[in-house]
Amino acid sequence: MLQKDTFQIQVSSEIGDLHRILIHSPDKGLGKVIPSKAQDWLFEDIVHLETIRKKEYDLYVKVLLYFLDPALIQGKIQEIDAKNSTRNFYKPNKTGFYASEKVIELEILLKEILDGQTVRQQLIAAVCATENCNYQQQQTLMDLPSADLATLFISGTLPDGKIFFAPLPNLIFTRDLGTTINNYILLNKPARKARSREALLCKYIFFNHPFFEAYRQNIIEVPQTEEHFLIPEGEIDQQNTLEGGDVMMVSKNHLLIGCGERTTPLAASNVIKLLFEKNVVQKVTVIKIPHKRDFMHLDTVFTQIKKGLWVLLSSLFNPEQNNPQQLPLTHLMDIKKPDRPEIIQFENGRIETPKRYERLEDLLSEISEKELGFKEKTQFIYSGNNIFPHDSREQWTDGCNLLALKEGVVLAYDRNDKTLQAFKQQGFIVIKAADLLKKLERGELQTENISNTIITFPSAELSRARGGFHCMSMPLFRAEL
Repeated sequence: MLQKDTFQIQVSSEIGDLHRILIHSPDKGLGKVIPSKAQDWLFEDIVHLETIRKKEYDLYVKVLLYFLDPALIQGKIQEIDAKNSTRNFYKPNKTGFYASEKVIELEILLKEILDGQTVRQQLIAAVCATENCNYQQQQTLMDLPSADLATLFISGTLPDGKIFFAPLPNLIFTRDLGTTINNYILLNKPARKARSREALLCKYIFFNHPFFEAYRQNIIEVPQTEEHFLIPEGEIDQQNTLEGGDVMMVSKNHLLIGCGERTTPLAASNVIKLLFEKNVVQKVTVIKIPHKRDFMHLDTVFTQIKKGLWVLLSSLFNPEQNNPQQLPLTHLMDIKKPDRPEIIQFENGRIETPKRYERLEDLLSEISEKELGFKEKTQFIYSGNNIFPHDSREQWTDGCNLLALKEGVVLAYDRNDKTLQAFKQQGFIVIKAADLLKKLERGELQTENISNTIITFPSAELSRARGGFHCMSMPLFRAEL
């Protein structure tokens, strides 16, 4: 078992030096998605598992380790990726797995809590109830070793290859499991049935793994309302759902919550009440975005790069830029104004007088300059370099969904050419992850000296899963800015 000594959680920004992260590598369940079930399982398409693993996600793991836990990888990449390699370095529960305490694989945590008999029995019963298993199936699970049971819970597949449950292909997007808010953890409450088992597994991990023992009183769940059983399933605005991709910790006392396709105003309201009661933060800004698959979560339309630099989809928040001339259409389309985003900010003790913002840039500038102490004018990089139709195309392929390893050093997909060009125009270096790793291995670069850099990754398959590196990460510890 990984050691819990000196284990801490603390996140008070989006860009502080990243020291601990929760991820889940693509498992065999991802290779079980079929076209007729893809949308039910929240995928746009089926993906090629081996390409995602070997040519895309493995690079992500290596870069994370080099920045967060270099002793496990430095000088070893040639051996790890040798032609005759079995990839055991990347496979949980295999001899040779990297088993980092800083780049933490979720499946390892699940296996470790299943070693406890009481938790094992409780979780098997809970999962079987969720999946409508019969008694014989439940007994089958009781007889499995912990490692095989953890794999089954995640991939849906028995050790002999038979499918037992539906897979959890979205588990690679660990951001949606929860959000670290200072030294609290806000657990999600997913909007779709396809993610119910994910939420259940995550809840058991956070409440039962020794890593989080000291923080159990700091775990926040979205409360259920008394009227929830009366609400029709299709009426999303009346549901009480929240996903981590809609939650951003932007400064020590300020949280952003997006309300759209997956997170509802009711859930946001409940979370604000709890956070203020516990004095976790003093300010929460709710950003209401259209209920469209294009803008699935808040982090698909903007993320932070540096104290005074953000990347965003301008056309969503500033539609008038696309129609600067006053034409008859300008007035005829007024009926669609409710689709325009709304930005409403609540302060602890002053909920009855919220503040409203007309432009996202105004909110982000205020965060940068007043809360993070940025001394100059806040800058913005726009998806697709703000050129139609590249802005929408590159937002769809996660041009705005970037993960900061530290301020100004972020991970991105290589396919978003116009957005990357905009970064270059701002003075950023753009380097392929594979080239970066070679330079690090040869000693030509050191991670502590890297700045103003976009590290790009091949993404032919990953981008089809509709999530970028911000989605594929749940930060547990960042240094204070």
